[in-house]
Amino acid sequence: MVGLERLRSQGMKKLIFDLRGNGGGYLQAAIDVADQFLPDKKLIVYTEGQHNPRDYFYATSDGIFETGNLIILIDEWSASASEIVAGAIQDNDRGTIIGRRSFGKGLVQGQMMFKDSSTLRLTISRYYTPTGRCIQKPYNNGTEDYYNDYYHRFMNGEMENPDSIHFADSLKYKTPKGKIVYGGGGIMPDVYVPLERDSTLRYYNQVVNKGLLYQYAFDYTDQYRKALEKYKSFDEFDKNFRITDEIYHGFVVYAEKKGVKHEGMNLPPSDTRAKILLKAYIGRNILDNAGFYPLLNSFDPAFLKALQLLEGKK
Repeated sequence: MVGLERLRSQGMKKLIFDLRGNGGGYLQAAIDVADQFLPDKKLIVYTEGQHNPRDYFYATSDGIFETGNLIILIDEWSASASEIVAGAIQDNDRGTIIGRRSFGKGLVQGQMMFKDSSTLRLTISRYYTPTGRCIQKPYNNGTEDYYNDYYHRFMNGEMENPDSIHFADSLKYKTPKGKIVYGGGGIMPDVYVPLERDSTLRYYNQVVNKGLLYQYAFDYTDQYRKALEKYKSFDEFDKNFRITDEIYHGFVVYAEKKGVKHEGMNLPPSDTRAKILLKAYIGRNILDNAGFYPLLNSFDPAFLKALQLLEGKK
C-alpha cells in the first residue's frame, strides 16, 4: 500500500486502479486491497461450498482511499483476486469498472499434505461478490469449452461489441443503489471498452506481438546508457528525448531482419504508436515505471476513457 500512501501524501483525490492482465493471487491480498477503498464493515467477498458454510470477509476502518473518485480497469485476463476486488467495488457502489468482462476464476482450494510431503489441492468452495454473484464461470459444457472461452469471446463478437453479450434474467442482481449487475462468471464492467482491431495498426501489432520494440529498446538503452542517464525525471526525459527518424529507421531495419517488413504497411497511425511505445520502453529502462506508463497511457483507450469520466465528460 506504499503507492497509495505516496499518492495520498501528494494530494490524490481521484484514482485509476489498473487490474488488466492481473491473474490474481492470494485471497487475503485481495481483501487487503479492497479494504483500502471500502468503509468499515462493508462486505468484500464471501465463500460457500456444497459442504462448506458461508464465510464472510469484511472491510475494516483502515482504508487509505475510502472516499474519492475511483475507477477500476479490467479485461479478459483479470482473474481470481483481481475479480474479487473489482466485484467488491462494483457491488458496493464504490467506483466504476471499465474495460471488458473479466476471466471468471472463482474457486477456493483446500490443501492437504500427506506423510511423504506431497499435497492434494481440492476445490471446496466458490467466491461470491457482495450481491451474491458467483465469480466462477461454469463448467457446464466441459473443461475443453471452459478453457476455450477466450476464443469463443472472439468468435461471438464480445471482444468488439457489448451487444454480443447476453445475460439471462436469472443472472441479474442489484447493488444497494439499484445498479443492475450480472452474474454468470467474471465481472462485467460498467463501461465497456472494445478490443482494438484497427487495420492501420497492422505493422505496430506485429512488432509488438513479436517483442521487437521491447528488445530494440533494450539494446538501444544498453548502447547509449551513459547519454540516457542524464535524464533524472520523466518530465526531463519526455521533453528532451525524441525518437528521431534515424532511431526509428534503425528499428525498421532491425524488424525486417527479424521477419517483419515495413514496406506496404507504412501507415502513419502504426508508425506513430510504434515510436511512442519505443520511447516508453527506453524510458522504463532508465526511469523504471515512472518513465513508462505516462507514455503508454497516452494511447490506451481504456485509460483515456477513465480519464474522460474522471474529468466529468461522457
